[in-house]
Amino acid sequence: MLNKNVLVYGLGKSGIGAGKLVENHGGNLRFYDSNNGLIREKIQEEFQKEVLIYLGEFPREIIGELDMAILSPGVPTDLPEILEMKEKGVEIIGEIELAYRCGQGKILAITGTNGKTTTTTLLGEIVERYTKNFFVVGNIGNPYTLVADQTTKDSIIVAEISSFQLETIDRFRPQVSAILNITPDHLNRHHTMEAYVDAKVSITKNQDGQEFCVLNKEDPYTQEIEKRIPAKKVYFSSKRVLDQGMYLKDKKIICKMDEDIKVLCNTADLHILGDHNMENVMAASLIAIAAGIPFDIIKESVLSFKGVAHRIEYIKEVKGVKYYNDSKGTNPDAAIKGIQAMERRTVLIGGGYDKDSSYTEWIESFDGKVKMLILIGDTKEKIAQTAKKAGFLDYTLVDTFEEAVLLASEIANPGEAVLLSPACASWGMFPNYEVRGDKFKEIVNSIS
Repeated sequence: MLNKNVLVYGLGKSGIGAGKLVENHGGNLRFYDSNNGLIREKIQEEFQKEVLIYLGEFPREIIGELDMAILSPGVPTDLPEILEMKEKGVEIIGEIELAYRCGQGKILAITGTNGKTTTTTLLGEIVERYTKNFFVVGNIGNPYTLVADQTTKDSIIVAEISSFQLETIDRFRPQVSAILNITPDHLNRHHTMEAYVDAKVSITKNQDGQEFCVLNKEDPYTQEIEKRIPAKKVYFSSKRVLDQGMYLKDKKIICKMDEDIKVLCNTADLHILGDHNMENVMAASLIAIAAGIPFDIIKESVLSFKGVAHRIEYIKEVKGVKYYNDSKGTNPDAAIKGIQAMERRTVLIGGGYDKDSSYTEWIESFDGKVKMLILIGDTKEKIAQTAKKAGFLDYTLVDTFEEAVLLASEIANPGEAVLLSPACASWGMFPNYEVRGDKFKEIVNSIS
């Protein structure tokens, strides 16, 4: 199929995956990466045949030999060597396009500025209840290229697709697409908001009127682009009742298709919190409905979903107290979303490595929800001073992480919550936010 001279540009996880797929499909393979420090022998170990590997400065002399170049997502499409390849007729695609051409099955593809990972993870859990012949791939960390050869015509592929990946699609055609929202992001790569929006819309470009696109009714950009989308449009809203689609009303998520009205769930029964997560639930559910998955399976999956690790992740309930891990709240803006999502009075654990952040807005966002702020790490004195200036005096300083979690469990009463949402990086106490979140879960799970 790929009996061509193919260059894989970029030697990360997705580049290796693309290379293996090219090799499996008979391509004459070579690699390029600007990182001189990579070890050729280690790369060669991944492949059965000997491959050409170029490192450091790009070897322009090979451009005339190439039929196709496959770009890893991190490679900008406007680099001089990429533009020269295009001029000389080299076909430029990305690893998503390559996997699509080599794979089979029904594709459910999700893009958007925020919420992609949560929506993709939930949709993956819904699909898993429906069939064992499924794959969750893409920007979520599992390259599509690594599983494309395992897919069959009956497979369902749930794909999280970034704007970088969408820049290099050509024939890629999902049966159901979703654009969750669009806000300014990655403008250093796309240069203009118009180009960024165009990249997002391109997820729908090969769809037709028999296929579906799920859209956020409340997002200004998705409202602007809907006329450009050839697929059937299905909407969700967290702010209004819709004639058709899925919406939030009286703390219920309601689905209306034609004249059929069903309640998906009460929001109080969900383990995930916040309007942004209600939108993610609605999007994943609508994609599943459009893919023909029974409503009962969707409902079961939504009610059991615990969210994405370290993002306002529900851990468990002990003696009427719910515990949430938001270790990924490594800056004040992210931590504000964490506290805004809480629906119970909350004992909050904060503090960590000092990134010279200002904590005033975070403290001001507590809005009467925080019963006690327990502070740890390098920033604990700085945050305490900020809290004092803001008139918030319900804080205490402790020396260790374990002390903070155990104290929080003593302070919280039935009907309240304990939230780890530090507003700071983990360095100094932990190597990364994942290790910090895992330690929190370990301590919480030891509380009886």
